[in-house]
Amino acid sequence: MKVLTAAEMREVDRRTTAVLGIPSLQMMENAGKRVVEFLQAELPGLAVRKIVVLCGKGNNGGDGLVVARLLRQQGCAPVVYLFSSPVELKGDAAENLKRWEAQGGKATVIKNSTEWEAARGALAEAKVLIDALLGTGLDGPAKGFLSTVIANVNRFCQRATVVAVDTPSGLPSDANQSAGEVVRADYTITFTAPKVGQLVSSASERVGRLIVHGIGTTPDLIESTSESNLRWIEPGEFRSLPWKRNPGAHKGDFGHALIVAGSVGKSGAASLSGWGAMRAGAGLVTVATASEVLPIVASNLPEIMTEPLLCTEAGSISARNLEYGRFSRVTKGKNVMALGPGLSTDEDTQRFVRTVLEETGLPVILDADGLNAFAGRVDELCKRRTRHLAITPHPGEMARLAGCTVAEVQEDRLRAALDAASRWDVIVVLKGRHTIVATPDGRAFFNSTGNPGMATAGTGDVLTGILAGLTAQFGTVEWETVLALGVHLHGLAGDLAAAEVGEAPMIASDLLRSLPRAYRQICAEALGD
Repeated sequence: MKVLTAAEMREVDRRTTAVLGIPSLQMMENAGKRVVEFLQAELPGLAVRKIVVLCGKGNNGGDGLVVARLLRQQGCAPVVYLFSSPVELKGDAAENLKRWEAQGGKATVIKNSTEWEAARGALAEAKVLIDALLGTGLDGPAKGFLSTVIANVNRFCQRATVVAVDTPSGLPSDANQSAGEVVRADYTITFTAPKVGQLVSSASERVGRLIVHGIGTTPDLIESTSESNLRWIEPGEFRSLPWKRNPGAHKGDFGHALIVAGSVGKSGAASLSGWGAMRAGAGLVTVATASEVLPIVASNLPEIMTEPLLCTEAGSISARNLEYGRFSRVTKGKNVMALGPGLSTDEDTQRFVRTVLEETGLPVILDADGLNAFAGRVDELCKRRTRHLAITPHPGEMARLAGCTVAEVQEDRLRAALDAASRWDVIVVLKGRHTIVATPDGRAFFNSTGNPGMATAGTGDVLTGILAGLTAQFGTVEWETVLALGVHLHGLAGDLAAAEVGEAPMIASDLLRSLPRAYRQICAEALGD
């Protein structure tokens, strides 16, 4: 699904009415319905919760008034604050104020700081706060009185569930705009398509969990209206992949992934990566690891095969494995290599990594200590035999590769990923919130699955294995799509695991146990089942 700028979103809305014949008033009604459906599904006992709805004077406020009216029809008693004189409301927003009042609803009008100070005590009592103050049409940061209101929401609503309608108030819609005060939402229900600022703005963490709902626009209309190279990862992106397996298939039909990983003290990285590759659908998986830790790795998962590699004195993989074609024999019959998890930063091991990348013709997913082997010598990434290389840095690893600071990477994650992909001719999977998959030709895919519970040891190793397993199964013809699937699958497995065990107690193995459910869910949605 394409990611839209504010101007593109306005044009999409205009064409939805002009081409598809759906009135803007109906789209506003549909938007309110999608928010209420979400609230009913996610927040049980809604009718007994104190709900506060903050409405601005624009169409975003009109969406909020639809939400309030539909909630009232469901037996709730929302408290509505309107931050405008009613006569200032125009068009669809004005019509929905009339509908709200015709149903018996009341809107408390707030026009200045004095009126707000008298009313804002209700924020501390709210269990659910609906933010419909400022929408995607905001040009620049929130200013003046409304900036104070947003700051108060963040201060007084820390115990409430905050749901932003279309976008958190104050969030820039586009990438090149600065942010002031921005509502800190737990959930953002946006319509038609994600907006650029929700994914790349410096304040994008205020979005919370991003959910996209259609309100009448067709996918074809979105695609034909926007020229964007930015896409949001969702199951529809994966329809072209060969999900259905031939009844007569055998394990050789789904590829053989080679995982080169592990060292003394880091055997778990090899095990987690191997397990991830198996769960992602590879027909065969071989883990090549330091001989001293091979028994540990082999005992963790009976389905994987193993290859012992000569060790350094520190118990990591030695460059001696390159002699006499020893490692070349290990790569025979494989169709993808994951290189890096738990290898260590031993200089002999890092020389092994650099030479393997220079000589192998296999597609390579380079991660962790595989990336560290190129810190300060990133130009050597381009001196390689393989045409297919994907790197999976977290912000710290990206900073070391690019010779900059973590803050500089995080300040403009999209630019950092795209520049690296173009300069080094690789696909970059820049991990973190809204993980980015960037291609050398300037395309980027944003992922919104995942949660803070995944900030725990080993989850990156699981991702590396998943990417290898999917590549083994689906190949590299649509490799950026396959890698985007891996990122999305990994995050969804984390979300399912968090729902079961909680975020704080989650460990990487929980993701592996959730992978089958996540895979099944994405497959069903991609195929429209």
